[in-house]
Amino acid sequence: QVIWEGTTKDGHPMAYPDTVVGTDSHTTMVNGLGVLGWGVGGIEAEAAMLGQPISLLMPEVVGFKLTGKMFEGVIATDLVLRIVEMLRQHGVVGKFVEFYGPGVANLSTADRATIANMAPEYGATCGIFPIDAEVVRYLRFTGRDDAVADRVEAYAKAQGMWSAGAETDVEPVFSSRLELDLASVSPCLAGPKRPQDRVLLNNTKASMTDAVQTIANRTVVAPDRADATIDDVQDGSVVIAAITSCTNTSNPVALVAAGLVARKARALGLTKKPWVKTSLAPGSQVVTDYLEKAGLQEDLDALGFHLVGYGCTTCIGNSGPLLPEVAEKVRKDDLVVGSVLSGNRNFEGRVNPQVKANYLASPHLCVGFAIAGTLLIDLTKDPIGTDADGNDVFMRELWPSSAEITAILDYALTPEMFRNRYSNVFQGPESWQAIQAESSERYAWKDASTYVQNPPYFEDMDSIAVPPPNAEVRGARVLAILGDSVTTDHISPAGAFAPDTPAGKYLTERQVSARDFNSYGSRRGNHQVMMRGTLANIRIRNAMVPGTEGGYTKHHPSGEDMSIYDAAMRYRDEDTPLVLLAGKEYGTGSSRDWAAKGTRLLGVKVVIAESFERIHRSNLVGMGVLPLEFTDGDSVATLNLTGAEVFEFVGLDTLQPGSKIQASFARADGSQQSITLQTRVDTLDELHYLHNGGILPYVLRSLHAA
Repeated sequence: QVIWEGTTKDGHPMAYPDTVVGTDSHTTMVNGLGVLGWGVGGIEAEAAMLGQPISLLMPEVVGFKLTGKMFEGVIATDLVLRIVEMLRQHGVVGKFVEFYGPGVANLSTADRATIANMAPEYGATCGIFPIDAEVVRYLRFTGRDDAVADRVEAYAKAQGMWSAGAETDVEPVFSSRLELDLASVSPCLAGPKRPQDRVLLNNTKASMTDAVQTIANRTVVAPDRADATIDDVQDGSVVIAAITSCTNTSNPVALVAAGLVARKARALGLTKKPWVKTSLAPGSQVVTDYLEKAGLQEDLDALGFHLVGYGCTTCIGNSGPLLPEVAEKVRKDDLVVGSVLSGNRNFEGRVNPQVKANYLASPHLCVGFAIAGTLLIDLTKDPIGTDADGNDVFMRELWPSSAEITAILDYALTPEMFRNRYSNVFQGPESWQAIQAESSERYAWKDASTYVQNPPYFEDMDSIAVPPPNAEVRGARVLAILGDSVTTDHISPAGAFAPDTPAGKYLTERQVSARDFNSYGSRRGNHQVMMRGTLANIRIRNAMVPGTEGGYTKHHPSGEDMSIYDAAMRYRDEDTPLVLLAGKEYGTGSSRDWAAKGTRLLGVKVVIAESFERIHRSNLVGMGVLPLEFTDGDSVATLNLTGAEVFEFVGLDTLQPGSKIQASFARADGSQQSITLQTRVDTLDELHYLHNGGILPYVLRSLHAA
């Protein structure tokens, strides 16, 4: 509602701003409406539901001034990838970003939500927009009562929160400031591994060429345009093109643009290449209504972009396998193939285990690359195919104009669609309502279930009244040494997994066939599966076992190489606590609880990194794992750490928020060294969680005390 109505304790009427915390990193989408909100881990949310506050340090606020207007053919996806690039370079982890300036008035609410949605990608806690006439228009258009819209406008104006979008607006005071002229933004992608690695559309060929050279040490040649069989799949081929369910697929301009490209391509007789797996997974059910009303779904279907459902698909590894013949050719020739998706994240190993180069792009470019079938192409000048008469067809011929998009939206998108789709959103479909559920205060755990198991978070609570002693961690061994920009996708179990992995072996032993493994995400209620998948990403690199990819490590002092899970269980049997070492931006990406839960269940007590991302740091504390940062220019490299060291951390019972501690380690040759580390337990609440072994034991003790 943006502004809510209520009453004070003594019955007086009250209006107050909407605020949101959500268990999905995409929660920041609401910042596009001027609503302050951000994503938290489910661990924090569970505690909040049980009455605990969400605490954070008072953040710096970075001002991002927008001026001008985007040129014809440039859409919000191109803009947000430029903003991600700028803010990553600036450094906004743990900070708020506030967008303002005359350029804001030239962005629709959907455009703003696209930008706000990618706050985790640029590292900020949130990226908020002002309340203005566009927000009020959006509220009315999407079915809110007029009284709600009127209240929002009146309140914002009375409280000084209203933006007229003019140069005469008061220039706010910020901790730091950036500025971007919207007219300077060009069509682009981001990849092949990170959302902040922006690639101008005309540099795609060079980027993919570099990716093949870097990954496989091979030089590639652009394919013959006439190639049209699966035998022609080579390095640089696009094997997945997905319009997938992030904010881009809740942005009507972006979706209609994709539909119009499909319509024009279909009229010219163009089709997708046969090796490209295509899909459409909108973020909103309303998308289906307006695409069908405009006849654009039929055009998208003709090019293979069929509706596969609503929700996270390719962006989180739910694309399913490649076409069998394609998968076999990629495996046999060890090809570096690519995906193009309209999602938010393209981290290593996230999209598909066989796809090593992944690019984020606008939905209409997903259609264009599906037709081209390769990333070794410059869509700004190279033909993407030939028409029925054998004439070259260029992407610029398919590119829709703003007038064409507006004409479709004026006809096909109506307020009634929102009311019809969402008036009963909390009832759920008939299939949901028909589910039989027992009514009881406690869940009826089933030991035989491979999907849901009773989690062990309270098993080591010797006393419900007294927290355990937390004075020291001695004799800690290193489980893994990880590099920079290790994401929660690297740490947390995500996507599909193979029969020969620890998780696969666990299910196979319980008579679950490989075809029924499903994904880690679907089995996140079973800690036995999830802890086996922690730090098991196929692209993770542990410096303790150089030259390998995947979840492997070296056990000490035996020196044996084994899976990280097997090593952790061996250390557990040896009663040895564990430590993880990492570089910069540790825990980038989604708000994945299991990146922290799995870390804790593997026996890790301490994580030392050069820097942490906000959500993962908070989640580690929430699971009772101590996050520490190197200081004084120290790092794994400068300290020459190999993983054979034995660490000691003492005096932990006297920690204070933001304090520094002395830790020591012994090298394999017996020499000792002491280092100063920065505690990343930022608030007193977090300190209580840590000393109790995590949020959940703390809440349980609090409930018991009450």
